[in-house]
Parts: sequence; C-alpha cells; structure tokens
Amino acid sequence: MSTALRVEGLTKRFAGVTANADVDFDLRPGEIHCLFGENGAGKSTLSSCIFGYYRPDKGEIFLGDQPVHIASPMDAIGLGIGMVHQHFVLVPEFTVLENIIVGTQHSGWWLKAQETRQKIKGICDGYGIDVDLDAYVWELPVGKQQWVEILKALYLDARILILDEPTAVLTPGESRILFDIIRKMCARGMSIILITHKLVEVMQSNRVTVLRKGRVVATLNTPDTTPDELARLMVGRDVSFAVTKPELEPGETVLAVDSLTARGFWGEPVLKGVSFSVARHEILGIAGVAGNGQKELFEVLCGVRRPQSGTIRFKGEDVTGMSPRQMMDRGVGHIPDDRFREGLVPEFSVADNVVLGWQRDSKYRKGPFMDRDGIDRLAHKMIAEYQIATRDEKVAAGKLSGGNAQKIIIAREFLHASGLVLANQPTRGLDVGIIEYVQTQLLRKRAEGFAIVLASEELSDLFSLADRIAVMFKGEIMGIVDPRKTTVAEVGVMMAGRREEAAPSQERAVA
Repeated sequence: MSTALRVEGLTKRFAGVTANADVDFDLRPGEIHCLFGENGAGKSTLSSCIFGYYRPDKGEIFLGDQPVHIASPMDAIGLGIGMVHQHFVLVPEFTVLENIIVGTQHSGWWLKAQETRQKIKGICDGYGIDVDLDAYVWELPVGKQQWVEILKALYLDARILILDEPTAVLTPGESRILFDIIRKMCARGMSIILITHKLVEVMQSNRVTVLRKGRVVATLNTPDTTPDELARLMVGRDVSFAVTKPELEPGETVLAVDSLTARGFWGEPVLKGVSFSVARHEILGIAGVAGNGQKELFEVLCGVRRPQSGTIRFKGEDVTGMSPRQMMDRGVGHIPDDRFREGLVPEFSVADNVVLGWQRDSKYRKGPFMDRDGIDRLAHKMIAEYQIATRDEKVAAGKLSGGNAQKIIIAREFLHASGLVLANQPTRGLDVGIIEYVQTQLLRKRAEGFAIVLASEELSDLFSLADRIAVMFKGEIMGIVDPRKTTVAEVGVMMAGRREEAAPSQERAVA
C-alpha cells in the first residue's frame, strides 16, 4: 500500500539520552495513525522530528517515495505537514482571522484579509466548523481556540496533520464533533498522526504504533487489537482499568466554601458565588472544560489568589485570604495543574524538590544550613516508596518524565499534608500506567481520612474516584451530582452551561 509519509531508522539523542532509537513508521493516505506510549516513550520527539523542531541524528524521512530534508517547521509546512500543539500557539489579543494570517503570508506589506477570509470561510463551511473570524482569541472558550489551530493548518493546505492531545481541552460533545471532522478530513485524502493517551480515542484510529523507551514495540491494525493489549504493550505489564473504591462513610467536614468570588488578571469575574464542602474520607470531583474557573478556584483555596468575597473554613477555622505558607502550615497539600512550572523547580534535584517549600523547617536543617545528608536520605526513601524512576536523588527533576515528576510532587505533598489535598489535573498528560498509580494513591489518602478536592478534565477519573462531582462553567457551579446516579453525557451537558439542580442528598450543607 502507498504511503503518505515514511520514517526509516530515525534516531534522536539528547545529552546522552536516546529519545528515539531506530524508529520505523509509516503513514498511509487517508488514515488516522495513532502514536501511543508512556510519558517519555518518544512520541513527541518523533513528531517533532517530522515537523522540523528537531533534526534526527540518524535516519530518513520520505514523503511518498521521495526523501525530504526537514530542517524547520517552515520546511514541514512547505511540504504540506501541519501540527496542532497541545499548548496553543496563538496571540490572545489578535482576532481569529489575524492569528491565521500572521506568519502565513509570505509576501507584500498589506495583509490579504479579504482573500484569507473567503478561503477560511470555505474551509469552515466544508467541514462544519463554527468560529467567529472577527472574535478576539481571548474571548473564545478553549474548545473554540482548538478550532483556530486546526484552521491554521487547513489554511496552509496541510495534507498531513499531527494532532497532539487534541481533546485535552474539549467537552465529551466537542470531542465527538472533532473526531467527526477528523474522519471528514481523512475521507478527503488527508492523513492524521494522532498523539493521545486516551484509549477510547486510540480505538478510533485505523492503526496504532506503540512506543516504549524510544523504540517501536508494535504497529497494529486498531480493529484487530484491544485496549488491554495496547496498555500491556505500552507499559510491559498488565494494567487494571477497574478502580476499587471502598464505600466509606464521610466524616466531619474538613473544607467548607461559601459564596466564593474572585477576579482574574484583568479584573474580570472568574469565580461567581462558589459554594461546596468536602468531608473526611471523601473525594469531591470538579468537572469542567479548561478555563472555566477551576485553576482560579484552586489558587484561592491554597492561598495563591485572594478572594474578592465569600468564606473558606478549614477544620472549622476561617482561613479566607490566608497566604500559601499559612495554608501549608495548617496541613493543606496542593498538586498544581502544571507540574513543571508550578509544582517543581526543574533545575533542582529530586531531593531538593521533595522538601521544596519546607526547606526552612527545623527538621531539614542543621543550624543555619540545610541538612543535606538527612534530605538525601528522605529523598532516597521517597524514591523507593513512590517508585520514582531516577538514577538517584541528585538528578535534576526537569530531566525526568512527566509521570515521574508528578510522583515527586505527590510524595512531597502527601508527606507534609494533614487533612486536605487539593489535586488539580493530577493525571493530565500521563499514560495509563501512571494514571493507575495516581488514582491508587488518591484512594489511599481517602481511606486514611483525608478530604480531597480533585479537578480533572478526564471524566473517567471523576466517575471512578469521586464521591460527588461539582460541575463548573464560567466560574459557577452548575450542580453537584452523585456519579452513581448520573451519566457522562449528563455531566457533559452541564459542562457546556446547563444548570442542573442537585437532589438534596447530593448536596452537603456548608458548615
């Protein structure tokens, strides 16, 4: 069968670490080909070599039967290869139309706005994409911003499109629409390379290539395989998808939030009268598409952002407006949504990150100096207990995979917290093996008597782990539901803005 793109013997190394080793990969015309593997397996490195971000140390790339030299993204775009990144490359202050034109017009002093508008309108009509071309990007919900990135690639006449975690910011309904449009693209001759860690999406591809430690383990026709087989190939062992959550009677209220409001950077309201509570032995899930106030809620709860009004009570004490240091001292643990920017100092060692924020505590010091030996011993213990894959405690945290970096944060927060854990997107971007591990750790703390507030864009996480789910939309709680008595579709509708009155039994009085 003919190929749209072929990679032969591609090898890429970084400072002695082999990210890709003799990778062979081919993409057929009109197919969805999924790249699947653990964090650090080499998926992003391979796609970055194809798109010209990196130059391989060895190997060749072919378009059709012709070898090509791709030294930059501009080369890739010129060859008809587009890429939609997990983290959008958009200018918020520009309109949709301006974002698409910028960097794509190759000649002339004047922007060809009218010509561009007509071409984009034709693309939107052809694929059923609904985006206001004159809206500023900052005005758009995150799901709409995804379409802007896709439109940029289609405007440049991409014939091969790399999609990196394309549904990370979409509701279930938006995800279904995206895959409908992807299938339309393929029916018109486009070829899609899909990078995802969601097995339900992997199973919608035509073929899947599994990578482990930089090497190709297998390339399979997706209809001929199963999620269990793919997970086993990915991590090298059986993975349990069934979460065992024992029934526990909630204890006394640990955290009570009443009528909480807050404003964003520009003074815009980001939290609007948020109220909920969570008790010992309980996980309260927070569902919502990214950008609907979850991040700001966690910032207020851990003291990073000051509320405008409302109250927060922790173990009966009014802690409204307290600093992060005061919240940490009271036993609040926080797993932030961006592990490398907010949860770690990547340049610091694993050992230093294990005590990050607590380095002035007397138990980590010898007089005016840090107790290096004691900290190293603690880190060595945490590495063993939390199965952190690292050479030793002196390795810089930034050199570890996302999953192992997340384990450092979990180890530190669980070590120092006493009563409450705020976990914001703890499984984001992680493979199924690490997701299984994180879920097990959260359930362990629940069994120990902790109250946990868990925000996740993965509804499967919330339905597996949460005792109740609060759904957020534009800074408001649309309702609080019992996951045993509702469906993913019903929560998805609430995520899109429909308010649902929860039954009295689903609400817990705010103490």
